Amino acid sequence: MFDKRILPLAIGGLAIGTTEFTIMGLLPDIAKTLQITIPQAGHLIAAYALGVVIGAPILIGYSVKFPPKKVLLVLMVIFTIFNALSAIAPDYNSMLIIRFMSGLPHGAFFGVGTVVASRMAGKGKEALYISLMFTGLTVANLAMVPLVTYIGHAFHWRWYFAIVGVIGLATLLALKLWLPAMERKEDSHFLEELKFLKGKQSWLVLMITAIGFGGLFTWFSYITPLMTVVSKIESSYMAYVMILAGSGMVVGNLAGGFLSDKLGPEKTCVLLLFLMMCSLSGVFFLSQYQSISLVLTFVCGALSMSVAAPINIMMMKAAPKSEMMAAAFMQAAFNIANAMGAFLGGIPLEHGLPYNYPSLVGVGMTVIGLVISIFYFYLYRSSDLAEKDIVAECVTCDQ
Repeated sequence: MFDKRILPLAIGGLAIGTTEFTIMGLLPDIAKTLQITIPQAGHLIAAYALGVVIGAPILIGYSVKFPPKKVLLVLMVIFTIFNALSAIAPDYNSMLIIRFMSGLPHGAFFGVGTVVASRMAGKGKEALYISLMFTGLTVANLAMVPLVTYIGHAFHWRWYFAIVGVIGLATLLALKLWLPAMERKEDSHFLEELKFLKGKQSWLVLMITAIGFGGLFTWFSYITPLMTVVSKIESSYMAYVMILAGSGMVVGNLAGGFLSDKLGPEKTCVLLLFLMMCSLSGVFFLSQYQSISLVLTFVCGALSMSVAAPINIMMMKAAPKSEMMAAAFMQAAFNIANAMGAFLGGIPLEHGLPYNYPSLVGVGMTVIGLVISIFYFYLYRSSDLAEKDIVAECVTCDQ
């Protein structure tokens, strides 16, 4: 039976996913209304991402002393208000500031939500519950992004932000009704929460995320020219291609949680990175074949979200005393992966190489991530070893 307690977090993920990804398809419309260039409109995406990276650790750091349910409610209030304001922003400068403010609660919401989801889960189901929370994000890519993009084109892009605001209100109601109250964390403050960054284990997880999984963003950032130029798919069919990728994200997200609970997060991470390396190699060598290219679109979409649950579990193990702050840093790492993938993937294109070459850069990034992941696996594959490290740290602190 589905646990309705996780539903508020999933709806919140739906709201966040819709606001984060829909804007990419509406940039020309926004640019026209605000009388700016499309590259300037692209700065609105960067402003949101900057808000995610800055807001995640700061908001988590100053909210750990409060009950998680109250924190999530406040974060969603901030998110809803600034997305609603985006719908009425009069000019480019005000929109830039509002998008930055809209991004602030993004990472913190998922940071707190990840810990809340793991606490609600029964033993051995932590990764599954985290994947259920991220289901909202995947459904956003599958259904809401194409739908809201269509509405934005057909009527006005401002309806996009209004719809996100409505989903934010629905999230607030669901949080109020269904999310259970949990105890706040005692005796903690901002600097205390950041102590997990002193450990090698935490940095290895962040590196795996930012570099290894950044490889898939080399593919996703340039999926439209890849499919239309290399795979020779009509541009009018790209909406269906994106739905195919979104379907893969939904399946991969749940599969990643299931595998993580069965195999363990460390082993699952190694397996997923190996599969990413293989799939991106397939994109590079086989994208000229339409049928194979479409299959790879589904597979790469699945792999892009399959990592969410296991890598977050790994980080929570690495930072048992700073779970929420660590989860917030994971959101920052995912955004860095996004930026690195787009930037590095664009380098071969600047030198005139075909659109399948970004995926070759992605192969290199996943290989680096795989090496780090294997190193991590042999260091921390045993939960008993991790527990011994924690005990040793406590003994040292006591002395």
